[in-house]
Amino acid sequence: MSETLTDPAASGAPRSDGSIVLGENQYGKAEVRLVKVDRDQPRHRITDLSVTSQLRGDFTVAHTEGDNSPVVATDTQKNTVFALAKDGIGSPEEFAIRLSEHFTTSFDWVTGGRWGVKQYTWERIRTSLLNDAAGGEHNHSFVKGGTETRTAVVQRDGDEVFVVAGLEDLSVLKSTGSEFKGFPRDRYTTLEETDDRILATSVTARWRYLSDDVDFNAVYGDVRRILLETFADVHSYALQQTLYQMGARVLEAHPEIGEIKFSMPNLHHFLVDLKPFGLENPNEVFYAADRPYGLIEAEVRRSEVQPEPRAWATVTGFC
Repeated sequence: MSETLTDPAASGAPRSDGSIVLGENQYGKAEVRLVKVDRDQPRHRITDLSVTSQLRGDFTVAHTEGDNSPVVATDTQKNTVFALAKDGIGSPEEFAIRLSEHFTTSFDWVTGGRWGVKQYTWERIRTSLLNDAAGGEHNHSFVKGGTETRTAVVQRDGDEVFVVAGLEDLSVLKSTGSEFKGFPRDRYTTLEETDDRILATSVTARWRYLSDDVDFNAVYGDVRRILLETFADVHSYALQQTLYQMGARVLEAHPEIGEIKFSMPNLHHFLVDLKPFGLENPNEVFYAADRPYGLIEAEVRRSEVQPEPRAWATVTGFC
């Protein structure tokens, strides 16, 4: 004989005593792939993006009652990305801000959200030919650029806008000017000290703007320049020290940035023992190990600037 269900929760219905409620939530369309070609001049411009739109607001009935009346379809969000791109992209940050303004002003119950943009790098193909070219670069032919991807995350809470910009997969290597010694040793330590090693990493960095009144493209380009120049310039005693110097120099140059966070794997290069082959190896031949790897992560910030957790909410990983 089967038992009769008396608990509403057991049948899938919500409890009437209010002991179970909906918590924080957001939804939207992820990774909308968008390529915008600006053809207003013979020298074309190409912008290659992946855009994620996620809305926050009063969507309770959609979860608890299956009432979709407040649900702005994710397909609508995708179409909006394409439609707004028709008028131009600008910077990834500016485009994300435009999306945030559209959704929060078009739907009363949408009070905020998160808009993430990744921009992929394309460079003009260099050419010695003169047809469709200027300055040694082709007007409308491109090659996939550097290893890094530009990122932007805009979070909106009512009228407040928070902008976090950054980059990921910026691969850098220096063949000397790096050492690692003076670390503690115990019975499990086998790593030898060195005063000359390869230092290699793949930089992920994100920084928070203190205002949205910024020339985002100009600042991004200069931050990228500072990161690369500092990595090359600083004699490294450890990747931690290099990371801190990179962040400090960015903050010194850009007062519009409150803090910068890094995630930087130490991509190890181990000297190969060539003695079994009767050969010397004076720091020339290395084995590049992809895993396991050291992972160095830290925030460099201004002591006088208050943290703003809302800007970093839902930003994946350490940074």
